[in-house]
Amino acid sequence: MKLNIALLAGDGIGPEVIDQAVKVSDAIAKKFNHEISWHPALTGAAAIDAVGDPYPEETHEICANSDAVLFGAIGHPRFDNDPSAKVRPEQGLLKMRKKLGLFANVRPTFTFPSLIDKSPLKKERIEGTDLVFLRELTGGIYFGKKGRENGGDVAYDHCVYSREEVQRLAKKGFEMAMSRGKKLCCVDKANVLETSRLWRETVQDMEKDYPEVEVSYEFVDAVAMRLVQWPNSYDVLITENLFGDILTDEASVISGSMGLMPSASVGSEVSLFEPIHGSYPQAAGKNIANPLATVLSAAMMFETGFGLYEEGAAIRAVVNKSLSEGVVTEDLADGGKSYGTSEVGDWLAENI
Repeated sequence: MKLNIALLAGDGIGPEVIDQAVKVSDAIAKKFNHEISWHPALTGAAAIDAVGDPYPEETHEICANSDAVLFGAIGHPRFDNDPSAKVRPEQGLLKMRKKLGLFANVRPTFTFPSLIDKSPLKKERIEGTDLVFLRELTGGIYFGKKGRENGGDVAYDHCVYSREEVQRLAKKGFEMAMSRGKKLCCVDKANVLETSRLWRETVQDMEKDYPEVEVSYEFVDAVAMRLVQWPNSYDVLITENLFGDILTDEASVISGSMGLMPSASVGSEVSLFEPIHGSYPQAAGKNIANPLATVLSAAMMFETGFGLYEEGAAIRAVVNKSLSEGVVTEDLADGGKSYGTSEVGDWLAENI
């Protein structure tokens, strides 16, 4: 199969972890007789520095004309520390999601047998955890009207959702639940927010179309608590943009490191695959960043992007082998021998 993949390395550790995912993907392509054409493009702070736009039109054209997008991370401290900055790297990410129609962010959370004792949570609480968040990605407070009043002393951010936006995400949630444990949790704040009441009534109206799915409705604060108490009680969770952003980062620590969790952003056209972590600028250029989340994002790309499940399984198998044999970066070494980012990538590709 010929695969045309847009490659957006981004900022910070993005280029380093993307390089390892490319090594692994190329090894998979060689093993399974595929042909990958990589199409690099600028985004984030790197794109601002080059052309003044965090998501240039040239980058959009490359993404829109590709079969999938493999993405690293964006963000830079000089923008984080400057509240007055008019252009920010994160604006590129929001613009990309909107223009590519990437309305659903799929974030799995699972445990690795060899790392079960490295989690900050007790083994008996997290064993068997295998859940998926579907976070709405192109609506809500991140895209609502925002501004300042009274000379800048009053600020506002509007959270807006349409029934159609909720329906299309919930549909994916129901379908995913049908292929998994047939449990769906709608996460909202319907006791306070009108948008959450729209979410709840919309999902309730859809229940009749999926009679086999057991549906629950929980407030976001309760889910935040239960995620660290009984994460293995969840299967598929759907939620709006802001709640999903926060809860998925909380869930990521269950596995033991944010550097382990992949994600996909899907819509009606091209899909994007990325690690859930940020650009981690403190580690940039030091060859210490954990590339496994990006490598596992490539596995998701082969599976859900191209339907190549054997290829995805091969990547997951070699990642599990690296973890069990201790071929890991310093965040997982626990005081023992650690490997550089590129060394882990080389090892994975060689073992494939």
